[in-house]
Amino acid sequence: MPGGRPLGEDIEVDVCVVGAGIAGISTAYRLAREGKRVAVLDAGPVGGGETSRTTAHLASAVDDRFTEIERLHGLDGSRICADSHARAIDAIEEAVRAERLACDFERLDGYLFEGGDDSGVSLAEELEAARRAGVAGVVRLRRTPVERLDASCLLFPRQGQFHPLKYLAGLAHAIVRDGGRLHPETLVRDVEEDRPARVVTKAGPVVTADSVVVATNAPFIDRFAIHSKQAPYRTYSIAARVPRGSVPHGLYWDTMDPYHYVRLAPSAADEDLLIVGGEDRKPGDDADDEERLEELERWTRERFPVSELRYRWAGQVMEPIDGVAFIGRNPGRHENIYVATGDSGMGMTHGTIAGLLITDLIMERENPWARLYDPSRVTLGALGRFLRDGASVVGTLAEWFKSGDVASVDEIAPGSGAILRRGISKVAVYRDREGRLHERTAACTHLGCVVAWNPVAGSWDCPCHGSRFDPYGRVLAGPAVADLKPPSAS
Repeated sequence: MPGGRPLGEDIEVDVCVVGAGIAGISTAYRLAREGKRVAVLDAGPVGGGETSRTTAHLASAVDDRFTEIERLHGLDGSRICADSHARAIDAIEEAVRAERLACDFERLDGYLFEGGDDSGVSLAEELEAARRAGVAGVVRLRRTPVERLDASCLLFPRQGQFHPLKYLAGLAHAIVRDGGRLHPETLVRDVEEDRPARVVTKAGPVVTADSVVVATNAPFIDRFAIHSKQAPYRTYSIAARVPRGSVPHGLYWDTMDPYHYVRLAPSAADEDLLIVGGEDRKPGDDADDEERLEELERWTRERFPVSELRYRWAGQVMEPIDGVAFIGRNPGRHENIYVATGDSGMGMTHGTIAGLLITDLIMERENPWARLYDPSRVTLGALGRFLRDGASVVGTLAEWFKSGDVASVDEIAPGSGAILRRGISKVAVYRDREGRLHERTAACTHLGCVVAWNPVAGSWDCPCHGSRFDPYGRVLAGPAVADLKPPSAS
């Protein structure tokens, strides 16, 4: 990744982008190409957040299915959805060519295959909905090209894949070349919405900007308006060796709930690396990360000739209640603050759409996608999911009245964490590898939900809105901007 230093002084720019993942870097790249003075700030390194945990599918075949998008947003919305995701893949390909990026980009076919009788997805209905949406070349096949996947499927041509971190590295170099600034390891504490806006960092320096783009997976500048319309989901991935040529190149998705998605990545001369994701769940449900990863491995071994499991990891996606990301002007008084969130498991294309759409808005150009992705929208057909997710948050707040994970700190193994009840309070306790205990209050500093220990990521995660903290309580990801507080003296 390109260099850059933490912000050490006050600066003035045209646009300040907060977040150096796919959405933030894509937006900054396009604005810098337009001649805007751009500064990108991130609490970690470039590409160090959820973009580094993606399986990197580039698909115009939307995860929530065109039947559902058409139900919620009408035929026009479905057509815009198909067009914008297809255009995002084109935009990535154009950037790869223009910047001569060595990021393993390639076009390939995608296959949506039947995952079981209980999936609730009709391939016949989805085929017709995709065609109504204007998806070119989609057809139904009797079976997939994979030997063990003898299932009916829909073929979506001209999908894509790439190495996201190599791609971001190339765009970051181009941003600096075009006069932009990169400031990693710079945690933003607040955005003072005004004209111009002031982006206040935790270390003190301030960025004054005509426009601000908050592209932090979960926006930290809003406490309710957007967070009430989306929910965090944990997502899981593994990478395993398979014999070279045993799995035809392609993108594969099934119709199960939770669903699975598969692709190949370049590896050694005599083998391929099979990357599989899925088994998504809401943080705090009954199944833990380890169980989900084991289930993902079982599902993979039943369907693919896996020789050796090489990697396992987990990430987090923000799932909007109506299947479409929130990209555009942040709900509020000022029209110079923009957000990109709600990736719905399609972060690579949604992030690229953000770069295209927000650039047009800042440059005061009309964009036909703006209404569909408007963060202020209200989708009446998604009211049921809105109420369910709201009830889930209320249920999570009820955790304050339950017992802790353990009765004593003696039950916490080295390198692990657990919630301990102490009187009327709950404490997040981490025991480091040397056996020392580190205690913080268990209340997320966003809206007070009880955090939970994530054994795979080694972090404290908030099940309400997706904030994450390291084992010592330092904030890793928003919407929280403050660390977990020390426990009270009592």
